[in-house]
Amino acid sequence: MSTDTPDASTDDTPSRAELAARVEELEEELADVAAETGEDEKKMSIIATKGTLDMAYPPLILASTAAAFGYEVTVFHTFWGLEILHEERSKDLKLSSVGNPNMPVPNVIGAIPGMDRMTTKMMEKKIDDNETASIEELIETSLDMGVEFQACQMTIDLMDYDEENFYDGVTTGVGAATAI
Repeated sequence: MSTDTPDASTDDTPSRAELAARVEELEEELADVAAETGEDEKKMSIIATKGTLDMAYPPLILASTAAAFGYEVTVFHTFWGLEILHEERSKDLKLSSVGNPNMPVPNVIGAIPGMDRMTTKMMEKKIDDNETASIEELIETSLDMGVEFQACQMTIDLMDYDEENFYDGVTTGVGAATAI
């Protein structure tokens, strides 16, 4: 007779019930550790580098939505992305009609003087017609929900921004190391 098959009476393999109990115990321990270290927090970091009307919406919509779902959200604004945080300039962001392959205007026509103004007006009308939140509303809502908007200090210095012109609640003096 072969001895390859272990005898049931000497088998040390845990039962399904024992395994299930051990898994439950480990999950509870993991939850306790996560709660103690804060590792169960959901976090999101977004980088905003463009300051056009169509590029201002994605980081703001993602930030406000993530905050609504309980995420701790940071949006780091650098280069032209600082325009979004500028209280006056953010109300007058433009839409570029050149270089956007999905724009309903061919690049050669988009290059005609005044086309950016026309495509911006078209987009603003769509925003109004669809009752989409404005940039200002999204920023204020996001700030109210605890989103941290960071302004890149190097870009502030490079582009000669006045920090007083940013929305109240924007964190200035942030370098790349801090953002990371």
